[in-house]
Amino acid sequence: TWHLKKIPQIVRERTFSLDSPKFEAKTKLELNSVCGIECQRKLPVPSLSDLKNLLSYETVFENGTRTLTEVNVLGAVLDPAGNTTTRGPSRKKRQIYGTDSRFSIYDKRFMTNFPFNTAVKISTGCSGILVSPKHVLTAAHCLHNGKDYVKGSKRLRVGLMKTKSRGNGRKRKGTSDGMPSFQWTRVKSTHIPKGWFKGVSGDIALDYDYAVLELKRPHKRKYMELGISPTIKMMPGSMIHFSGFDNDRSGQLVYRFCSISDESNDLFYQYCDAEPGSTGSGIYLRLKEPNKKKWKRKIIAVYSGHQWVDINGEQQDYNVAVRITPLKYAQICFWIHGNDENCTQG
Repeated sequence: TWHLKKIPQIVRERTFSLDSPKFEAKTKLELNSVCGIECQRKLPVPSLSDLKNLLSYETVFENGTRTLTEVNVLGAVLDPAGNTTTRGPSRKKRQIYGTDSRFSIYDKRFMTNFPFNTAVKISTGCSGILVSPKHVLTAAHCLHNGKDYVKGSKRLRVGLMKTKSRGNGRKRKGTSDGMPSFQWTRVKSTHIPKGWFKGVSGDIALDYDYAVLELKRPHKRKYMELGISPTIKMMPGSMIHFSGFDNDRSGQLVYRFCSISDESNDLFYQYCDAEPGSTGSGIYLRLKEPNKKKWKRKIIAVYSGHQWVDINGEQQDYNVAVRITPLKYAQICFWIHGNDENCTQG
């Protein structure tokens, strides 16, 4: 069952204009030497002033201008347990673990209907998920490498799936039936938490690898609601689901479900088979609504992708997702609604 939680408040304090970004960084869909499980265990619990700094955010507008918004955090519960994790088995160095368990969605009845039609393609090569009539949730590193914005993010676009029209009932040579094409929409503005930037977090910590894009024009599709990420024990079979546009299956929507093997306060480590391109996908659960018989899907994490991390001096790989904690829920909800009145319960 989904459990309602009281959400901390993110309150806008001051907004400053910044110089326009250079937009010169290269897009990297696989990150090296990020803070992994061992590193997470050693991190101190952030103080309130740390949180205010980490949750302040940059906004980049389509004309290239940029602002920094400082925030205050009210009602946050600081977890004294720190970044504890549950230990899982060791992993082999590859992105597909054992038999490839991904499903390509070909049937247009599925592809153009909820929940699959909430998956979107980002023009920098990642995936994302619709979270309002005008907003998309994705991974921060699809747009920013920690120091600068990536080249393709200056004229950022989001592709919403539509199935190809075959025209006069005849199939065009070289095309396959039911393959998605994209209706591309320009992005009006992009929000990235300051916790993602090097210099604030020292080295890049994946905890803040998320971003929200505001579309120039609203879409008319059903979108996915946000949810607070439960612990592994509270998930049916510890199973998560997500769909994205993996690079090795060009033009296909790829769905997968798998179990989580490890968690910290901010991250899930799992065995989901995935390739670059699915980074930024929205990870969801299907749980019952309180006091109702209806089941509901909600986004509880953002797929950060395949990461190499240092563990005991050795490089090991994980497929990592950023959990939507009450604080991140408050921030993403604030970005979507522009106020915190609609974000008191999650």
